[in-house]
Amino acid sequence: MEFIDYYKILGLAKTASTDEIKKAYRKLARQYHPDVNPNNADANKKFQQINEANEVLSDTEKRTKYDKYGKDWEHGEAYDQQRRAQQQQSQNYGGGFSGDFEGSDFSDFFSSMFGGGGGSRQRSKTKMRGQDVNATLQVNLRDVFKTHPQTFTINGKNVRITIPAGIANGQVIKLNGYGNPGANSGPAGDLFITFDIVNNTEFKRVGNDLQYNQEIDLYTAVLGGDITLDTLHGKLKLKVKPETQNGTKTRIKGKGFPFYKSDTQFGDLYITYSVKLPVNLSEKQKELFTQLSTIA
Repeated sequence: MEFIDYYKILGLAKTASTDEIKKAYRKLARQYHPDVNPNNADANKKFQQINEANEVLSDTEKRTKYDKYGKDWEHGEAYDQQRRAQQQQSQNYGGGFSGDFEGSDFSDFFSSMFGGGGGSRQRSKTKMRGQDVNATLQVNLRDVFKTHPQTFTINGKNVRITIPAGIANGQVIKLNGYGNPGANSGPAGDLFITFDIVNNTEFKRVGNDLQYNQEIDLYTAVLGGDITLDTLHGKLKLKVKPETQNGTKTRIKGKGFPFYKSDTQFGDLYITYSVKLPVNLSEKQKELFTQLSTIA
């Protein structure tokens, strides 16, 4: 995997706090998001690098390894295990092993271990599984209303996935073998994709249900009438009952959000009516309201 200075990508110092990392990531993710930069390969690559940097620096354990091992951080545990094994071997054989891991260069060690040169060290032939990769995929709420394919780029590779309908914000899916390649012909790691769902609608999603505040005028509230609502299912004609009170709620069955991995089963739509009072009344209108108040 090509080495990236994650701190530089996010425009941060190595002493940056967790909150500073989150703030920088959100700002840059909005700036370079594919929806904002359609057909812009450079912006798309930058967006993937930003996600990669955030995945590492926002994770305390990964960040510690990155700060310690630099570009070889993903193999840090293997390095420590090999170092301990060699030290134990030295102790078992009365100091017969003369290698000094503490004084050796980490990258030089992996150069010999994974085939980049050898020096006096014995090259390891142990197959090692590749590191898992974590990525964040930001999609709009409408994008997960129906099952659909989507292609995105990570580590310079195009990955095509099918996004199932009804997937939840923060949900993680795993793609076996799409992580970093293994060492010495070892198996590749896995790719874990976390979904960041942006609600670009006026509906509030609660599980599989949707909630919506519908404004109606005073006359419709008092006398009743028909209104048309644009929903995720399309236009929906509703009949408002006479004498509808402000805050009245109604349920439309089956017009909510799809169940996970289902394009045919849906939750419900809950509508709350908000009565809008008339303003800038004419003298005649005021007179009529006055008459109405005396009758009441």
